[in-house]
Amino acid sequence: QAVLPAAEFSSDGTSVTIRNIRDCDYRTSDDYDVRHYDRTYDLAKLKTVEFVRVPFPGMPELAHTMLSFGFDDRDYLGVSVEIRKEKGETYNPVLASFNRYEIMYVLADERDLIGVRANYRLNDVYLYPTRATPEQVRKLFDDVMVRVNQLRTEPEFYNTLTNNCTTNIARHINNLAPNRVRYDYRVLLPGYSDRLAYDLGLLKTEVSFDETRRAARVTDLAYRYRESPEFSQAIRHR
Repeated sequence: QAVLPAAEFSSDGTSVTIRNIRDCDYRTSDDYDVRHYDRTYDLAKLKTVEFVRVPFPGMPELAHTMLSFGFDDRDYLGVSVEIRKEKGETYNPVLASFNRYEIMYVLADERDLIGVRANYRLNDVYLYPTRATPEQVRKLFDDVMVRVNQLRTEPEFYNTLTNNCTTNIARHINNLAPNRVRYDYRVLLPGYSDRLAYDLGLLKTEVSFDETRRAARVTDLAYRYRESPEFSQAIRHR
């Protein structure tokens, strides 16, 4: 978390270079080699955004939420809003309500963001396709990257209730479509955020919520394909 990402758009707006994409090599959840790389993406290939929910074991009302942007169903860039811990700090949800931690956006390879949670922290991971059109995906991507760059120069505090992973996703959506995600307890308790997204018609599905949730679970696939260079494609073949 010492390294912040950055997004550099080309002058004609057709491509973006992402600096410091995280791609750690994990042996355990606490033992890993930190790696980052830079990559340039063709924005004409940006087609999809998916919603990721990672419930906390033993506390189903709480969860971590993320986004994943897809480029022609081949390359995926994960976005995770997290606290930026200093050396020696550990997360405490009470302290996080009192300006204890900075907030950061992690831009990362899916095998890092999803893999560490499914395979080393032993969390369930749910990956939901959304109904967003490519035009809406591009606007959302641009809005997220503006905030990524803003936090490099204007640091903010994370807040458990008002400035967390889910409130930031909701804010990005509302920046594009005001009041699309209204104040709801399922934003404050993101363990229920997938049900909120379903009720708002944001998820790409034609079946019941229970069926949608079952189909979205990628935990086992993330373990099975943890070493695959085609990790992102493999966890979607379900």
